[in-house]
Amino acid sequence: MNKIKIYKGDITKLQVDAIVNAANSSLLGGGGVDGAIHRVGGSEILNACISIRKRIGKCKVGDAVITTAGNLPAKFVIHIVGPIWYGGKNGEEQLLSNCYRNSLELAIKNNVKTISFPNISTGAYRFPKERAAVIAINTVKEIIHIDEMITEVTFVCFDDENFSTYHELINNNSK
Repeated sequence: MNKIKIYKGDITKLQVDAIVNAANSSLLGGGGVDGAIHRVGGSEILNACISIRKRIGKCKVGDAVITTAGNLPAKFVIHIVGPIWYGGKNGEEQLLSNCYRNSLELAIKNNVKTISFPNISTGAYRFPKERAAVIAINTVKEIIHIDEMITEVTFVCFDDENFSTYHELINNNSK
């Protein structure tokens, strides 16, 4: 059975143990997937994020924190801050890999078996979509090969371009 899946649609609708939020460093909601998760999840997520902010301050790029999922069908939201693309000369690829790695490590610590990721940093943060997909898939494969706690990882693509990129990469790598 392939542990890696792709889905085109809305991450806030998925029934999984955890969804990953492409958050900003404030953790207080924003645009894109971050705004959608906060809107649908409700005030419980925001209150949990405020509590984290009081404890640790802003979230650094690549760091992951976990909260309740509020009104979402998931159990948890793992908030991760992705890197802004500056042409690839500032360690963006390693930082993006750290986003997936740290999210999965936090998921494993919280007994998460099923997790869904958005396309981290490929929207407003301008990370090249295909490069981001390769990093995401390779990092996830590495972690789930080492630790069998995670039984299913779903990459949730909001647009056709990301969906076809992930579909092609996953199908070509599984042959």
